[in-house]
Amino acid sequence: MPDKVFTNNQVIISGEVVSEFQYSHEVYGEGFYILELSVPRLSDTYDIIPLMISDRLIDVNRDYRGCYLCATGQFRSYNRHEETKNRLVLSVFVREVSLSDDRITDSDGNKPNQIFLDGFICKPPIYRKTPLGREIADILLAVNRPYGKSDYIPCICWGRNARYAESFNVGGHIQIWGRIQSREYQKKISEEEIEKRIAYEVSVSKLEYVLEEISEC
Repeated sequence: MPDKVFTNNQVIISGEVVSEFQYSHEVYGEGFYILELSVPRLSDTYDIIPLMISDRLIDVNRDYRGCYLCATGQFRSYNRHEETKNRLVLSVFVREVSLSDDRITDSDGNKPNQIFLDGFICKPPIYRKTPLGREIADILLAVNRPYGKSDYIPCICWGRNARYAESFNVGGHIQIWGRIQSREYQKKISEEEIEKRIAYEVSVSKLEYVLEEISEC
């Protein structure tokens, strides 16, 4: 499969391993496991990001908690059926991984959490303001994968990017640069039961609308 197929979805992420491996699934004898990574923000808070890792890349029988890991790959989604509806599940599908006992930083001394996506808007953007007046726009981006598949990635824009995104139409082709973040929310299960869950999304730092070329007859 040519590498260019994957240039529309690129992730570089590093942080501290904070979980053991949890078995996910197997494909043609290759086992895949979830590993959670604590990734620091500039605001001294942390995102807990799930990685999907093959047992051919790393020893899944070891406990790496406390080690620092750097991974490259793609941000992927799949629908998990729960009760009467599907739930969108997101994780970083790892293609390359390295480990260290020391904190991993990039050349500028920053801890990388970088993502680039090239895809198509599949729902009308939702623009709103917070009670403090901060402008936000939510975008659901469909990013194509080989064999006719797509990943559906929630993205959140801020400020002028939010105002720009508000005008986008379904089917519009855009490119996004940003970081992956986690966000806790409460899901009402019943009148008496509320469940704490974690959502994952891309916090957008830059976006561009791609004008499609029209060929002349």
